[in-house]
Amino acid sequence: MKSLRFLLVLVVVGYVGWLAWPIVGPMLQGGVSDFASGGFDLTAPQTLLWVGAIVLYLIAALMLGSGNPKAAAAYFLGFIADAVLRLALDSRNGGDPAADGVAERSIEATTMAAPGVGGIDPTWIVLGVLLLIGVLVLAVSRRRGRARAPGRLAD
Repeated sequence: MKSLRFLLVLVVVGYVGWLAWPIVGPMLQGGVSDFASGGFDLTAPQTLLWVGAIVLYLIAALMLGSGNPKAAAAYFLGFIADAVLRLALDSRNGGDPAADGVAERSIEATTMAAPGVGGIDPTWIVLGVLLLIGVLVLAVSRRRGRARAPGRLAD
């Protein structure tokens, strides 16, 4: 179980890195001045959802790594923020990624990484995979009680 938990932590941290790359990439390449001129608007609702999803996924990964059973709650809160953002952007039909904000570029890049299979929209494929990862996080983060032998009250 520990190896599966470690693998899930790596998967969640990798996904956080993928989501956060539109912020991390420009900061690594050109510094803060290029990042500030890139159109990052913290007051936009989609940006708040996006940053919230990133932070919650990162908190879930840290909690899962330490064995905290509340990691599943943090993961599913991040998943809800991510799903709302993806479905809202999908209902707008994506828009022009060059004209949209950082959150839209991140979501578009993630959707392009999962090509449509059999006519299924890639947004639903990504959400399904994220839900499956969430179920695994829930299964791994549950506390295991010690089994006692009948008649033994204290161990």
